[in-house]
Amino acid sequence: MLSLDKVFNAQSVLKSIIRETNLVRAYGIAPECELYLKPENLQITGSFKVRGSAYKIAMLSNDEKERGVIACSAGNHAQGVALAATKNGIKSLICLPDTAPISKVEATKGYGADVCLVEGCYDDAYKKALELKDSMGYTFVHPFDDENVIAGQGTIALEVLNELDDVDAIVVPIGGGGLISGIAYTVKQIRPNVKVYGVQVSGAPSMFNSVNAGEICCLDSVSTIADGIAVKQPGENTYALVRQYVDGIALVSDDEVASAILSLIEKQKMIAEGAGAAAVAAVMFDKFGLKGQKVAAIVSGGNIDVTSLSRVIDRGLLKSGRSSSLLIELIDKPGQLKEISRIIADCGGNVTGVHYEKGNTESVNGCFLRIEMETRDFVHVELITRSLRSEGFKLL
Repeated sequence: MLSLDKVFNAQSVLKSIIRETNLVRAYGIAPECELYLKPENLQITGSFKVRGSAYKIAMLSNDEKERGVIACSAGNHAQGVALAATKNGIKSLICLPDTAPISKVEATKGYGADVCLVEGCYDDAYKKALELKDSMGYTFVHPFDDENVIAGQGTIALEVLNELDDVDAIVVPIGGGGLISGIAYTVKQIRPNVKVYGVQVSGAPSMFNSVNAGEICCLDSVSTIADGIAVKQPGENTYALVRQYVDGIALVSDDEVASAILSLIEKQKMIAEGAGAAAVAAVMFDKFGLKGQKVAAIVSGGNIDVTSLSRVIDRGLLKSGRSSSLLIELIDKPGQLKEISRIIADCGGNVTGVHYEKGNTESVNGCFLRIEMETRDFVHVELITRSLRSEGFKLL
């Protein structure tokens, strides 16, 4: 059974394996509250997952260690299991969905594990891992629905409470629920007045739906940039713990997650993957009404593929009004582009792209001009739009 003693034991066992990540005061991300970041993206393997997997493996019997371990993962749990197994001289086989970022697949191999790519998402990899477990005799290391894994994740709560004893709320991303289960259980045993809030993405709201329905629900599909928390169904243990100890769950959109990733890069010089930025997105977009409170947000991981990061930054720029485009219908004559550029420049905008095309316009000499710009925010975009219209230009 999960107990506070087990969480403290996990803290002791993990001292030689994990990095105790110190809280970072964040400025400019959520100015209405006092925000602190728990940077588990700086953890060994780049994610909190190594805590739970390493403690689970440490608790195996000698016979179980001899037979080896198997796990399934979207990437971060895979690296935690691989590292912990290799440190203990144990063979590990990891089933990953074939949609997992290449960087996570290669990192898992780099920590010493064999990798089996499975078509589909995390849940498909989970089914494959169970099949191989039965046929090969491996010990299965569940990514979230296991009391030792949950206890390992609970060590994060011990560190937060030790460093910030007057914290009002802790905001945690939710996939299968292992992280928030460990944190919420531990917090409520030690400091029951501290609020613990969970965050899921709208494209994978399995725990959110389950708690609201009063029973475990399975999603037909998941679709989100936060691949680390793209889980179709929460665990039985984690669902029960979340219902008992978590104070509320909110949903964030992919656009809000992208904005949080961008803010962490710009304001904190910190790289987070989609799942890792979900809690920060919830605080940024005021999902829990935390004005004036002292808040800790768990940045759960930073293993984002570089090519994905580029796309996420572009999306974050669009969401925040930092990048925008205008479609203008013109009479095709000399000087039009010069005049448009002057107006944009006078408003403080920067033209980054110009696309000219003929089209079905009211005038036989008409054309369309798409202008791409760097802007400050949506207020700035509106200023430029008004200025162009006031000069007689037709914006579509």
